[in-house]
Parts: sequence; C-alpha cells; structure tokens
Amino acid sequence: MNVFRKFLIGIWLTGAVYATGTDAPKREIRAVWLATIYGLDWPTQPATDEAGRIRQREELLTLLDRLKAANFNTVFLQVRSRGDVIYPSEIEPISKVFSGKYNVSPGYDPLAFAIDECHKRGLECHVFLVAFPVGLSRVVEEQGALSVVKRRPELCLKHGNGWYLDPGHPGTCDYMLSLVKEIVDRYDVDGIQFDYIRYPENAQSFPDGQTFATYGNGKNLADWRRENINRLMAHVYDWVKQTKPWVQVSSSPLGKYRRNEQTPNAVWTAFDDVYQDPKAWMQAGKQDMIVPMMYYRANDFYPFVSIWVEQVEQRNMVAGLGAYRLNRKEGDWNLSEMIDQINYVRKQGGSGCAFFRARFVVEDEKGLYGELKNHLFQFPAQLPPLTWLAADTLSPPKAPQEMIVTRKDSCLQLSWEDVSPPGEHTYTVYYSLADTLDTNQARSILATGIRDRQIHLPVDSAMEKGYLFCVTASNRYRVESLPSYETYYYLSAFEK
Repeated sequence: MNVFRKFLIGIWLTGAVYATGTDAPKREIRAVWLATIYGLDWPTQPATDEAGRIRQREELLTLLDRLKAANFNTVFLQVRSRGDVIYPSEIEPISKVFSGKYNVSPGYDPLAFAIDECHKRGLECHVFLVAFPVGLSRVVEEQGALSVVKRRPELCLKHGNGWYLDPGHPGTCDYMLSLVKEIVDRYDVDGIQFDYIRYPENAQSFPDGQTFATYGNGKNLADWRRENINRLMAHVYDWVKQTKPWVQVSSSPLGKYRRNEQTPNAVWTAFDDVYQDPKAWMQAGKQDMIVPMMYYRANDFYPFVSIWVEQVEQRNMVAGLGAYRLNRKEGDWNLSEMIDQINYVRKQGGSGCAFFRARFVVEDEKGLYGELKNHLFQFPAQLPPLTWLAADTLSPPKAPQEMIVTRKDSCLQLSWEDVSPPGEHTYTVYYSLADTLDTNQARSILATGIRDRQIHLPVDSAMEKGYLFCVTASNRYRVESLPSYETYYYLSAFEK
C-alpha cells in the first residue's frame, strides 16, 4: 500500500483544507534536526535482540510519520557524533547507541533504513556530521584503538577535557573528505551538512600553535583559522559536485554572524569568536544552503535574520530555530515567540526553518506540533529549485502523461506515466474541488515528493463530489515540469 495514503485522509475525505485558504508559501524548506547522539531523538534504547531492532525501526517510523503528517519535507539526520558513525564504516566505529557497544552492528544499517523510509514519505534526507570534536577523554578511552585519537594522533589536539581534529592540519581535510566520500558513494542522500564546523569554545586557548607555525604562511592567526575551514568547505563541495552534483552541501554555523553596527554587543558570533566565515563560503559558491543555529530571541534573533539572508548569494538560508527552548528546563519560551520567529523568517525572504530537535516537535512541546500542522504548515510545500547549479539542470522535465483515476474497493488509485527512468523524478499531485486548478497555490497540493508513479486515496462511499487532478515531475534539482493534462473525476457511491 502506498505510504502516502494515511497522510491524505483528512484532505481527501473532508476537503476542508482546500476550502480554508491561506498565504502559505508553495515552496519552503521545513526541516528538523534528528539527533542520534546519546539517542536523543533516535534510537531511545540500544537493541540487543530482534525485538529491540524491531522496536528501533518502528520508533523511527512513528517519528517520520508524525513529521509527514505535519507537512515537513526535510530531515537532517545525524550520522557522525564524536568520532563514531551510524552506518557500517571502514573509517570510524559504529555508534554504541544502536547496540550498546562501539563498532557492534545492530543487525541492520540505520542510515540505509532511514533514507529509504524518508523517501517513501516524500521527505528529503540530508545527513549531518559533527566535524571537529571527537569526544571527551572518557569517550576516547572507551573507543580505545578504534578512536581517531589513537589511529591518527597527528590530526588530534586536546582542548579542555575534550579531543578535536585540528582544522589547521592538512590531513584533517583529507580525513573529513574520506567520510563524505564513503557516505555519498554508498547512499542515496539528498545532502551533506556540517555541524560544529568551527573552532571550539574558548578558541583563544586552542593549542594549535605548532600547526600555525608550520602552516601559517605569514597570515595572522584569525585569518588562517578561517581559511582552514574555508579550504575544507571547498574540497568537500568540489568533490560532491563532481560525483553527484544534485547532492546539496550545507552547514549549520552559529546563529549570530558577526558583530557590526546593528549588533555591536553580540557575543559568541560565528565570524569573530569561532572563525566561521559563511559569507566567504557562499561568495565562493561552496555551499548550497546555510542553516544558522538561531536559538535566541529578541535582538539576538531578529537583526541576524536579515543579515543571514544578505549573505547567501541567492541560495538557501534556512533559519535554525530552538524548539527545545519551549521546554521548561531549556528556556520556558512561550509558543507565540516561536510562531513570531517563523513568520518573521518568511517575511524577510528566508527559504524556511529547521527545528532543533525532532522530538521537541513531534511530542508537541507547548503545542508547537499542533500549531505547525493545523496552521503554519497546513498545506504541503515543495522544496525550492536549485537554480544556481549547472545551466543544463534548469530545463524542466517533460510533463507526465495524463493522470488515470481508478476506483478500487475503498480507494482511488491515481497513476501516471513518465518517460524518465524510475528514480530520476519526484512528483507533485495537485487537486481542486472547483472547475479550475491553480498549480501556483500551496492549497492545491495534495502530495509532493512522491517517488512512485501512483498514490492511493481512501474513499468515503457516501460522498458526492467532483475533483480535478493533475501531476508534475521534478528532477533532482527540484526543477518542476509543466502540469499534465487535467483529469476530472466524480466521486460517488455509484459508478457513473
């Protein structure tokens, strides 16, 4: 059974969503960060037997179902935390959150499973990697010979009670790129995102003096540190675009860009304090999306939204919002503050929002999930096209052939043909209860991100109603075709 069926019941049976109307954007990135470190979002328990493995998988399905039901379209899945990963790797050990022990397989590939289940639901799956931290001393000790600190000690420095890859050592760039290659070569990911792509807290005491003396080349320390991160971003971006150019490369820098006339007293900024220069990454064309972690409010939030939008060079700026701040132990924000932030990002021209973390959203912290599902994300949204990539990607695909609607027991089957090979396109189905169909409106979208060439809709046999349907195809760069010819179907208790 097509997985979209369960999410379309409310729209299909009542038609109420179509009837209300709103100014919701047709294209918008709606994302969550899904953290695997410590099992914060998934999995909540390690699996030591088949029952545990089934529980882990069902737990993820429940979380993804909740996101899909609220019209999210993107998941940022954590695949690397502290020198460990969530998939079978030849480079780093598997995280212990899945089996209870480092480098012990849980009996399935969590990354492959997550990607497949995201795609079944029309969700893009971007993986995010914690870049430079490789663990507290106790973590390094527990990983033993598997730790990068033991395997590649020349790349690692101790700072406080933690260990870090040294961004200034040329070997660090090669090491991080090897992880990216492993993921992109093996998995059908939609994006690679870097978290903690920065120098650590109290960076002024980071012990990279010897590395600076060796590789500084006459630069001052601040410029050299920024250039180290710039170089990594460029190497990763260039390799990804040569290999799978549709895979997006992004990062999540600190939410406050830098001190300036608008924000002279800002503290802990990306540029000034941890040596991130996202503007340089964007100007060099080495990022497709910036997702700054804007877990603040008032003057630490609103001025920086506009600043970030100005930096992205017509690419995507997705505001990272702190859903966890609603929790009474994490800030006790009012829900209205989060709603105001979402609306402000839309007003300022941001490409969307990402929420940290997934569990605070799906568990409806202070009513957030309900507010998104019923109001702000009431309609599905397509993802913005990647128009800055190679010119030949901007030609829209051919429109699918006219949709065929068939009544089968308690369902309607909507199916269509496409000249492209399977897997090359995703599809958006539009509908209308009136005698015209406007594909420029979010309210007209029945489902988007579809990877099959059919969907099934539940039928209320007592309903008498006429529908218009059409379908479009989008390529891997999210460039949408013209719509197919419209198909009219009259739903009735009797065949007509």
